[in-house]
Parts: sequence; structure tokens; C-alpha cells
Amino acid sequence: MKLRLLLFLCAVTFNSFSQNNVLVFQSDFGLKDGAVSAMKGVAMGVSTDLKVFDLTHEIPAYNIWEAAYRLSQTAQYYPTGTVFVSVCDPGVGTARHSVVLLTKSGHYFVTPDNGTLTLIAEQLGIQEIREIDEVKNRRQDSNESYTFHGRDVYAYTGARLASKTITFDQVGPKLPNEVVKIEYQKPVFEKGIIKGGIPILDIQYGNVWTNIDKKTFANLDLKAGDLVKIQIFDGTKKVYDGKLKLVHTFGEVKIGTDVCYFNSLLNFSLAVNQGSFSEKYKVYSGANWNIVISK
Repeated sequence: MKLRLLLFLCAVTFNSFSQNNVLVFQSDFGLKDGAVSAMKGVAMGVSTDLKVFDLTHEIPAYNIWEAAYRLSQTAQYYPTGTVFVSVCDPGVGTARHSVVLLTKSGHYFVTPDNGTLTLIAEQLGIQEIREIDEVKNRRQDSNESYTFHGRDVYAYTGARLASKTITFDQVGPKLPNEVVKIEYQKPVFEKGIIKGGIPILDIQYGNVWTNIDKKTFANLDLKAGDLVKIQIFDGTKKVYDGKLKLVHTFGEVKIGTDVCYFNSLLNFSLAVNQGSFSEKYKVYSGANWNIVISK
């Protein structure tokens, strides 16, 4: 009886982590040439039954941090078993590991282990990591190509995994449950002050998104209509120092007014109503950008 129960639980676990034919691409390639199309062509060559989607291909060139953030912003909304291929790989052809990370949520991430997995590992947890065996899991006749692993290794392996052509075990040898991490300021409350990071901009509108969540912000005991004291730093250089009104919606203030609010991820953010806070104050984003807020 115990053995049957164990086998049943193992089967449930395996099924919950099985691939679902959904393949999601992200890169810093842009769409000006055929690089993204080539990756999709490789995937279709593996299986025309794949459901292929784009996360984004507008990651700024070589910006590993932004690639890490966009994965953490988006992956949670895809079903268990989805395979993500993320290619922001300034070290292509070097000794950095090519890996597939299986998270505790049952999502797969095919990518160079160069910091891209920093936030996903924290957010969704590490179930297991395997290094891609580039002898078995590499596009045929691509051995002399050293600078397009996105096409020859990652798209090919991701498609084989998503289509169930290979199992996760067949990706390659198991690695320790550790990833290369980019250091950044996590949200903390201490002595009446909250420190956090500015991981990303709401790029279309120039809003500044922090990683300070509502629970952490609640320590300040502030409500809509109150003023929040804000300081922003690029490394050690202070870029902004001011007080902003906390609002629920932009419509509460006149056009052109600076405000703070909680974005769609329920993180503390800064904006100019129908303007760009980023451009107005030359505030940008990345692991080196930090914010301090208080009453």
C-alpha cells in the first residue's frame, strides 16, 4: 500500500513538471535582422506542434540584469511545464555554463548561467539544474559556429525539451543547485527607513519601478494622499532628493505632476502624470540603482 502511494506521488510530481509544448523566447537580438526568426525556425524544425511565444527581444544589448528581471516579471503567469529560452549572452563561446534550470514551480529556463537566473532562482526556487550536453543537444552541423548558441544550442535544446523529444534528464549532467548571481539591493526596513532597488523602468512611459513591495512599505504607516520622502542613488551618487504625493491613480493629480504609486506588480513606483519621471530627473535602472524612502 505504501509503495503504491509512493509511486502515485512520484507520478503526480513528474506530471506536474512535464513539458507542455509551450516555448517562450527572450533575447537582446532585436527584430532588425533574422536572428530571432532563425531561432524559431530551429524550433519548428524540431516540432511543428510547438506553441511558440515571444517574451521580448528588446533587452538592451548585453544587459543581463534586465534579462533576469523580465523573466521574473513574466514567467509566473505561464503554465507549469513551460520552457523559456533566454539569450543575453555577452560571453558566448566562453567557459560559462549553458544550463537548463527546473524551478520548484515546474518551469524550465534554458540560458547561459551568467546572472540571468538571479531573480528566477529566488522567486520560483531551484528544483534541479542540468548542464546542456552540447554533443547530444546541439543543432546538427553547427559545431564550427561559436557565436550563435542562441540558435544552435539554446533554441534547439529548448524545443527538444518543450516538445518532449528529450526528457529533462537527457539535457545533460546534473549540477549543484546554485546559479551565478548579480548582487542588488533587496527591500529592507530599518529604523524608519526603507532601502530598495530600481530593477527596471516602465520603459514606454518612463515610470520608475522599485522592488519595494506593499508589505515592506506598510512599515512606514503611510496612506494615499501622504507625502513620501525619496532619495535615489546611482551607486553612491545621489541623483534625486524630494517628496512625492502617494496616489492610487494618475487621475488624482494634474497632468505634469510628480507622484508615487504602486504599479501592476504592487511595487512602489514613481511617475509624472503623462510624462517621463526617468527623463525628467535622469533616473534609470539596474542592479546599481538604489532608492531610500521614509516619512
